[in-house]
Amino acid sequence: MRFIVSTSTLLKQLQSVSGALSNSTVLPILENFLFEIKDGSLTISATDLQTSMTTSLALSEAKDNGRIAIPSRILLDTLKSLPEQPIAFSVDDKTFAIEISAGDGKYKLSGENGDDFPKIPVVENAASVNLASSVLAEAINKTIFAVSNDELRPAMTGVFCQLTPQSFTFVSTDAHKLVRYRRKDAKAESATSFILPKKALNLLKSALPSDDVNVSVEYNNTSAFFKFGNINLVCRLIDERYPDYEAVIPQNNPNQMTIDRQAFLGSLSRVAIYANKTTHQVRLKINGSELNISSEDIDFSNEAHERLSCQYEGDDIEIGFNARFLIEMLKNLSSEEVALQMSTPNRAGLLLPQGGDENEDVLMLVMPVMLNSYN
Repeated sequence: MRFIVSTSTLLKQLQSVSGALSNSTVLPILENFLFEIKDGSLTISATDLQTSMTTSLALSEAKDNGRIAIPSRILLDTLKSLPEQPIAFSVDDKTFAIEISAGDGKYKLSGENGDDFPKIPVVENAASVNLASSVLAEAINKTIFAVSNDELRPAMTGVFCQLTPQSFTFVSTDAHKLVRYRRKDAKAESATSFILPKKALNLLKSALPSDDVNVSVEYNNTSAFFKFGNINLVCRLIDERYPDYEAVIPQNNPNQMTIDRQAFLGSLSRVAIYANKTTHQVRLKINGSELNISSEDIDFSNEAHERLSCQYEGDDIEIGFNARFLIEMLKNLSSEEVALQMSTPNRAGLLLPQGGDENEDVLMLVMPVMLNSYN
């Protein structure tokens, strides 16, 4: 088996699927790319058994069909160090020895039998929807930061997707913060829901092109399949029941502060430097149209205070939050102004963007922290 390809073209395709590689010591073949040549086209696959990615490209020259598993690390490192030029691969179909020729250089490495590579799953009996890549990217960006890393609660280690004939809803939570991202301009024929794992979403986020393309999403009871351009990604769904997130969103929040997002973010970022390094607690005190943000670390005699003007409706309130959570949420919003809705100091606050896309409904919930007794 022999084929010729450009170094930059091959490197770009390998990098687009390399995130699905596994560092498995149990199954060393998962550290390889699978190269399959058929009728002048090269298909490259990578998998960790939970998530698989494939991409394909046309070859300028290809002799014989076949498949070979090539060690990923040495191949990527070689291509990164080569200038742009044609590169020829010659594979011995019996010993799986690989010889790479590029310019005046020759490089030899050992591959493995492509038939031993795990079969890339195909989604069968699937329902499908189409999404604009910009919508999918925005949904991932707005929710993935709030996904839990707690393996004891596997349902929360992914993003919950609810598809209905009226809208799409993406939800993530780690029990301290929660994000609900809803699109009214994306719809499915029938109602369904599933949990997408974090790794697959991160890979999608990296692979989605900057220009807006159509993404075909197919799904059944066990897997989801994403297809756009020459990239295919298939992932196993998290087979768990997602917590009833609607039940934790407080409905009656009479106290609402509206404030410039960047000013709020900047102030929190500075005041948080002086907060306790374990709790990251900041105190928000709102009187009339004035917001006082303060923090202190008693162990080191550090403290900070800042004052901002805001629009406020409701009773004066003093409430504590973990600054890191608030900062993360504000960074993942894009509106000029945000509203913080609250009821009492011991109930969750809601952060909502003001204005923006009418097809987009974003709600971010953050749990308060108990205030200590300094004034």
